[in-house]
This record gives sequence, structure tokens and C-alpha cells, in this order.
Amino acid sequence: MPAFPAAAREALADTQLRRNLAHATGTIRAKRAAVVGEVAEWEELRLAGAAIKDNTLRRLDEHLLTLEASLQARGATVHWARDAPEACEIVARIARDHGVDEVVKVKSMATQEIGLDEALAEHGVTAWETDLAELIVQLGDDLPSHILVPAIHRNRAEIREIFRREMAAAGRPAPDGLTDDPAELAGAARLHLREKFLRAKLAVSGANFAVAESGTLVVVESEGNGRMCLTLPEVLVSVVGLEKVVPTWADLDVFLQLLPRSSTGERMNPYTSTWSGVTPGDGPQELHVVLLDNGRTRALADEVGRQALRCIRCSACLNVCPVYERTGGHAYGSVYPGPIGAILNPLLKGVGVDEQTDSLPYASSLCGACFEACPVRIDIPEVLVHLRSRVVDAQRGGPPKPEAVAMKTASWVLSDARRLALAERGLGVANRALTRFGRRLLPGGRRAVSRLPWPGSLWTNSRDLPAPPRESFRSWWRKR
Repeated sequence: MPAFPAAAREALADTQLRRNLAHATGTIRAKRAAVVGEVAEWEELRLAGAAIKDNTLRRLDEHLLTLEASLQARGATVHWARDAPEACEIVARIARDHGVDEVVKVKSMATQEIGLDEALAEHGVTAWETDLAELIVQLGDDLPSHILVPAIHRNRAEIREIFRREMAAAGRPAPDGLTDDPAELAGAARLHLREKFLRAKLAVSGANFAVAESGTLVVVESEGNGRMCLTLPEVLVSVVGLEKVVPTWADLDVFLQLLPRSSTGERMNPYTSTWSGVTPGDGPQELHVVLLDNGRTRALADEVGRQALRCIRCSACLNVCPVYERTGGHAYGSVYPGPIGAILNPLLKGVGVDEQTDSLPYASSLCGACFEACPVRIDIPEVLVHLRSRVVDAQRGGPPKPEAVAMKTASWVLSDARRLALAERGLGVANRALTRFGRRLLPGGRRAVSRLPWPGSLWTNSRDLPAPPRESFRSWWRKR
């Protein structure tokens, strides 16, 4: 993927994408605002959620060992994965051991993060996404662009065409006369997936939360596809990020109030599935839990950035972000887009690894809307500024950038009164020279340069450039 500025420039040129995003994020924002406004103690819940997460992260090693022991006591097999290749190999080995060539999947950011679908395909195993939006992305040979609604960049007409084309190619055509009515589209997806649910022997899930004291995994979803995957197959593999652990059931109560309101704008999720190990005669008879690091301990070591591990993947920050609304998720080059992706990706992968990742902390106006919306009070602007400083530190030693040269020059001029006085004398000349390229009035009567030739056009094409004053303050003071 290109760095964010290049990818964003391409996305901004797609007017249909911008219309789709504006409509979808606006709808979700309105729903969220309505249900959050019903909760008088919403800010207290946010504070509680942040405190629980921070306290858990301080003793993460202890809670993970408690979770492992609780899961094993209930018949689950626990695997530890340092990185994406190790996690994928564990899941592929389980599939090989059971002789399966296809699996059904519950929507999971962790499995997208490690590229599990592609890794299984290399082993001859087809992974079927069963979440409606994930299915649209998969059938359209596309990439997800939102944490909660991966196909947010598609409208109903586009989805209908994808279903007509790809379902026919897969041997189960979409119903004749399929329209873009949401109920009809959901019905077509249901028919497409039903036989896969019934014949699958192995399912893969993630987990929204993992309760350490009882060894309970939790998945919240809205469509019922997760419930099908978690109950019908003989074998269940759950890939769980280390940060998903919460110590007790009482802690879970706080997040089950915060998550649905912040994500789908609902008071509670239609389906909340919990499972603790294996129950004879009920549900999967073999449970594997893969506890995934993949950079999480690196993020934990960052005293400022570790708060990103509080994230409960609600996507509230995406829905209020003016940058995301105009560029969409693909511009971020990751399964974690938007404000949380701009901090989580560099923290997980490391700063200074590649240009694309290092560009993400700059994909923000630092307006602070993401912090106000975050149900666990992640101060995303603070982490963005922190990561920008780390990016600059990592890039030291190479050729100086124009911005750095400009700042060093300004520092040299402003640090000496005589040099500053000489610079001020040139302001009148600069005023006459610059305003020849066009001028316009700003609020308050100030004049601005309307356009400059390249490279000055890089600034004036998108920002105001106030014209230099015709007379410096020193000159004005001497005269009066």
C-alpha cells in the first residue's frame, strides 16, 4: 500500500465513495447519540471502562495465566502465538488434523490482522466469511474499510451486482429479480450461507472479551451468523488478542453497556454468545483458543501508546472522524482504519518499519472528536502526537526534509533581534510581490494571497496564506 497521503488523494477523487461514507457514518452517529443520551451516568461508565482496562494491562501476565488455567480446566486447548505466521500455522494444523477443506468464520478483526483466510487458502482450506458485510467484501474480492461495517464503502446497488455476479460463479445464483432492497439482499446471503453452516465441521472465531476467572469467551454480534458458527460445528478455534482479557464477570458488565451503544447505536446486541470450554452433547466438542501477541507486548511497553490496548473495537472514533469520512478505510492500508488504526498499526508493527505505517500518525487533524466518542477514553490525539515524535526520531540521519529546514531557518531568524529586524524590513517587499498572484479578503478584513505558483501552490490550493503586513510593528512603533 502507498503512504497515507497518496492513498487519501486517490480516495478523495472518488465522489461515490464520499457519498457512501457520509451517509453511513452520519446515520450511525445519529443512532449512537440518541442511545448514549439516554444514559445519565455515561461518563462514569467511560471512566470505569478505562480503569478496568488499565488495571488489567498492569497485571496482564497474571490475568492471562488465570485465563489459560480456567480454559484448560473446562476442556479447552490453549495455544500461544508470538506473531501472525505462528497463529496461522496453529489454525492450519488443526484444520489438517481434522481433514477439513473449508471452515466457517465469525467476523474477527484478529483473524483479518494475521491474514488467516489467505494463509488457510495456501493449505487448501477455504474460509467462508459469514458476517453479511464481510461476505460482501469477500465476494467482491475487496478489502474491509471499517471495523464494524467492513463494506461501508459500498451502496445497495453495488452490493446487488456483486451478489448477482459472484453467487452465480460460486454455483448458487442469487434469486431471480434480486433488487437492492436490504431484506432481499439479506435473504440472498442467508440462502448462500445456510448449507455452509450445516456442513462445516470446523469454525473460527475471535472474541470481544475473555473472562479470566471463568475461562469464558464472549462474542457480540447482530445477525445470528456468529451463533450458528459457535454452536453447529464439531470443532471451534478462537483467535484472541492478549488485550481482550477482563478479570471478572462484574467487569464484563461495564463493557456490555458501553460496546453496543458505541458501535451499532443499540441498547444491547441482538446476540451475545458466551462459552466456557466444552460441554458434552452441546455445541462444539473440541475447543482451541489461540492467544495472540503479534505486537501487543510491544504496544504495552510504550507508556503513552499502551492505552490503545483498551480498544474494544466499537468503531465510534471512525464514525466521528472528518478524515476517515472523506477518505474511507482503504487509505489506511490496514484492517484497522481510522483514528484507532492510525495509532494501533504503528504500535503493533513498530515505528520506522515502513513508510506506509509511519505516515499514519499524520492522518489526523487532531480535532479531538475521537477522544470524546471513545467509550474507554483512549486519548488518540495524545498518542498521535507521541507517535509523530517517534517517527521523526526514527528518520533522523537521512536527508533533511523541507519542513525541518524551514523550521530550523525560522528558529535561526527568531532567536536574534537583529536578524528578526532585517526579516521584518523585507515584509513590505514581500507583500507587494506575493499579492501580485491574487488577493482576497479574510474575515476581519485581513488580506490573503489567493494563489501562488508551484511549490507555493501546495499551500494555497488548500489553505489560507495571510498576506505579510505592509509595515512591521517596529516601524510603526518608531513613527508613533
